Amino acid sequence: MLLLLSLAAFSVISVASYLLLALLCVTITFRIYKSVVQAVQKSGDGHPFKVLIDKDVSIPPETFRKHVDASLTYINRALKQMSRLFLVEDLVDSLKLAVVMWLLTYVGAVFNGITILILADILLFAVPPVYEKNKTQIDQYIDVARTQVNTTMAKLQEKLPGAMKRSKTE
Repeated sequence: MLLLLSLAAFSVISVASYLLLALLCVTITFRIYKSVVQAVQKSGDGHPFKVLIDKDVSIPPETFRKHVDASLTYINRALKQMSRLFLVEDLVDSLKLAVVMWLLTYVGAVFNGITILILADILLFAVPPVYEKNKTQIDQYIDVARTQVNTTMAKLQEKLPGAMKRSKTE
């Protein structure tokens, strides 16, 4: 939350620079402190970050390729979906996208990106406890809303010319 509020007030470059500067100050201070303690106690403990320095932090090529291949699957699926929506393969789905984009223009006029991220962060931690407390009532209202949306979508698909009829397997 502090990071999001900092990003709301300062640029990304400033926030990243201050975070890295703070980390560097902490590690330098800790290293000097350990060196002074070792000199006073006349111990030979060595470098305080020796274990971390000796760790291998490189990424194996196989792991990198595996993650790139997994990402490629998602990217290709997204590109296929985008072409399906923007080239109007299904009129109803393209109209849904148009309505959502139109509504997002109003959201964008009221909020900036950081404000939306801050609200999403708050909701991420506030919604699960509320849902756990009122699970039965919320599920009941969600079922009512889902039924209403499905009924409305069925009526729209019947009335719109050229709208593709969907089977239950989709």
